[in-house]
Amino acid sequence: MIRIYDKLKIQLPVLLRRNFILFCSFFPAISFAQKSDTLFLKKKPAYYISKSIAPTGLIISGILVNGSGEESLKNELKEEHDEHFAHFHTHADDYLQYAPIGLAYGFDAIGMHSKTDIANRSVILLKSELLMSGLVTSLKYTTRNLRPDGSAHNSFPSGHTAQAFAAATFLTEEFGHEYKCTPYLAYGIASSVGMLRIANNRHYLSDVLVGAGIGILSTEVAYLTHHYKWGKHHATLHVY
Repeated sequence: MIRIYDKLKIQLPVLLRRNFILFCSFFPAISFAQKSDTLFLKKKPAYYISKSIAPTGLIISGILVNGSGEESLKNELKEEHDEHFAHFHTHADDYLQYAPIGLAYGFDAIGMHSKTDIANRSVILLKSELLMSGLVTSLKYTTRNLRPDGSAHNSFPSGHTAQAFAAATFLTEEFGHEYKCTPYLAYGIASSVGMLRIANNRHYLSDVLVGAGIGILSTEVAYLTHHYKWGKHHATLHVY
C-alpha cells in the first residue's frame, strides 16, 4: 500500500498535466445538453453537488491512475491479470451492460411503481445514451490508447462500463426511491461489467473508472435537463 501511494505521489503532477485535456472534453458536451433543455424544476445547489460527487470522483480517479509507465498502477494491475487470469474470457459483459435497462422496463411490466411514465422515461434514456455515446466515442478517438490485449487503439474509456453505469443510474432513478435495494442491484451489475472488462483483458482500471463516471454523469444530466413534455404524468422530483 505504501509502495502504491509513493508511486501516485510521484506521478500525480505528470498525470495531471498529461490528462488535463480529458477534463476539457467533458464540458462542451455537458453544456450543450444543459442548453438544449431548461431544467424542469429549480433545485438547491446541494442537490446538484450530491449528484455530481460520484461521477466526478470516478472520472478524476481514472485519470489519476492512467499513467503509461511500466510501474504505473494500471500496468501493475495488468501484470497481475496476466499472471493469474491470462486465459480468462467471457461474453457475459456484452449482455450485462444492458441488463439494468431491461430490468427497468420489466419492473414496470409487473406493476412496480416507477418515478417517471414510460414516454418521458424513454426520452430520458435516449438522451442519456446519446450523451454517453458521444463522450465515450470522442474520448476514444482523441486519446487513442492501446487496449491491454493490443487489439486496437480505442481503450480509453470503457464503452461497456459507461453503458452499464448509465443503465444502472437509469434503473436507480426510476425505482430507487421506493425500492431501496434497487441501487445495490443496479450498481452491482454495472460493477461486474467493469471487472469483467478488466478480466477479459479489454480494458485497464483507468478505462473502467472513467467509463463508470461518464455513464452516471450522462444519465444524471439527462434527468436534470428533461422537460417532461410527453405523456400526462409528470415525475415528482424531491428537492432537498
